[in-house]
Amino acid sequence: MYWPRIVDNELDLLCSELPAIAIEGPRAVGKTETALRRAATVHRLDDGDQLSIAQAEPARLASGAPPILIDEWQRLPTSWDIVRRAVDADPYTPRFLLTGSAGPAEPPTHTGAGRIVTVRMRPMALSERGICTPTVSLSDLLGGGRPRLEGAASLDLAEYSQQIVCSGFPAMRGRTPRGVRAYLDGYINRIAEHHLHDGSDAIRNRPALTRWMTAYASATSTIASFEKIRDAATPGESDKPAKLTANSYRAALEALWLIEEVPAWLPTRNHLRRLASAPQHHLADPALAARLLAVDSTALLEGRTGPVSMPRDGTLLGALFQSLVTLSVRAYAQANEAKVFHLRTHGGEHEVDLIVQGLDGRVVALEVKLGAVVSEDDIRHLRWLEGRIGPELADSAVVTTGTEAYRRRDGIGVIPAALLGP
Repeated sequence: MYWPRIVDNELDLLCSELPAIAIEGPRAVGKTETALRRAATVHRLDDGDQLSIAQAEPARLASGAPPILIDEWQRLPTSWDIVRRAVDADPYTPRFLLTGSAGPAEPPTHTGAGRIVTVRMRPMALSERGICTPTVSLSDLLGGGRPRLEGAASLDLAEYSQQIVCSGFPAMRGRTPRGVRAYLDGYINRIAEHHLHDGSDAIRNRPALTRWMTAYASATSTIASFEKIRDAATPGESDKPAKLTANSYRAALEALWLIEEVPAWLPTRNHLRRLASAPQHHLADPALAARLLAVDSTALLEGRTGPVSMPRDGTLLGALFQSLVTLSVRAYAQANEAKVFHLRTHGGEHEVDLIVQGLDGRVVALEVKLGAVVSEDDIRHLRWLEGRIGPELADSAVVTTGTEAYRRRDGIGVIPAALLGP
């Protein structure tokens, strides 16, 4: 069964006019299935026979009826250069789709800039999971005008905790909790094995790579420093690894798109000062973080943190709920050609969980709250930001686990996470 994705509309538009599109993202997010629905010719480089043929005669990859899909292109990095040269020869005819779930061990000779356009694909957002019909559009919020907010959701906190652990990988939809846990365990093991056998020479220790993944899982929705993540990844070790060694683990996870940090918002067109530049940590899917930390929905609701605990404000459930909202908002922002950041001042006097910046430079500020009731304390950073940037703030809202969407008398929105869509 194919689950319709938000990125489908973007791909339909771009594939009709651009010569080459690369769909990138972590394994199992649905890249191949999404690309196959648009391809007339398919070269599967994860098939040993097809890879051997392509290695013997790489030019074959540019032949066939378009669109031509080169699946897992990174297994033959020269395929990128073949597509790039084909686009140089004919930059107007839409011809190629490339999918990849890892960076190549040997990068192509050219970046593809100006020839190959990259489209990011992520695990499924809340609105893609069929649990509720969205009634609030991020597009409308970005447009300003403080649109009316309405709609009701039936999800409660327990159901949101289930959505955290059940995963946004399409193959996991409808599976039993036991089946999902087994799948995620296998996924994590395959990630470690990939870099033991196919990845950088710097990664030779499978348990160590798993510990680094777990450390990043524990740092979800925080701006934990390198030192804190390193210490969480190397418990009991007196001789801590050098930053260069530690960065090899981070680079390995980034190459597989398993780490997707939210960068700090550092605007240039207003007078905000003393902004921190540290990114906010997230794994590709909060279900991976929950599994690495060995917590299920019951454990999250009971306030447990798993074997590794990172200093944070609030509970692990709150951090993973924020990560689930972040995953969803990123998909909605991409559909609107917008970018997602977070905001924090030095010292943490003020912070906003998510800043979505639209094409016109204006922003939507979103706070994420694990709860249904919004207090004055929950909106104080949103009010502070509006006082600093004025009309550049298109809208602001608190994303909650509540049941009703509405706008407060002060103009700040309250949006249940399941009701927000693109």
